[in-house]
Amino acid sequence: MAGHHLILGERTDFITGETVPDTHDERYRQKIARLLINHKGYQKSDIKPRKELPVRAGENRAVIKIDFLVNLLGKVCMIVKFGPGSIVTRRRPLLAVSRVLTPYQIPIAVVTNGEDAEVLEGASGRVISRGLETIPSREQLVEIMGADPFNRISAVRVEMESRILYCYEVDGSCPCDENVCRL
Repeated sequence: MAGHHLILGERTDFITGETVPDTHDERYRQKIARLLINHKGYQKSDIKPRKELPVRAGENRAVIKIDFLVNLLGKVCMIVKFGPGSIVTRRRPLLAVSRVLTPYQIPIAVVTNGEDAEVLEGASGRVISRGLETIPSREQLVEIMGADPFNRISAVRVEMESRILYCYEVDGSCPCDENVCRL
C-alpha cells in the first residue's frame, strides 16, 4: 500500500549520508539533525537516526522507529522523536520509549514537531524546558549524565510501557504509516 506522504524526490541524510525519501516530515528530521550537529555540539557518531524498536502488547507485535538516539560515554542518554502537529500528545509515548529502549531509564527525552520542542526528564516525565533552543547541548548532556543514576527498569514496567507504546504508536497509527511495521 502506498503511503499518504507526498514524496518530493530523494535527499541525502545529513548524519548517515544515505539516500532517503524527501518528504515534508523528513525535511524537519534533517533540520533537527543539523541543529544537533551544527548548534548543539554533537558529533555525527554520537547520533543514531531511525533506530528500530520492537514493541508488543500481549500477542501483538510491531516495530517502530525512533528518530534520534544520542549516545555518549557508552550510554543512550537522550532520545529525540519527531511528529507533526501537537507535541503535547506525544509526551506519553516518548516517555514509554525512554523506559523500553534500554535496560535503564534514559535521562532526557525530546519531543518535537520541528518548529517547537519539549524537553522531558525521563524518570519523572516532567517538562523541564520548551523550545528547540533548549535542547541540551553535548556539554550540557554530559553534565546531566554525571548526575543521573541510570536506574534499571523492572521487567513488569517494561511490559506496561511497551503496551502503552503499542497503543499510541501502532494502534493509533495510520495503516499506511511507513514508520510502523506490524508483525
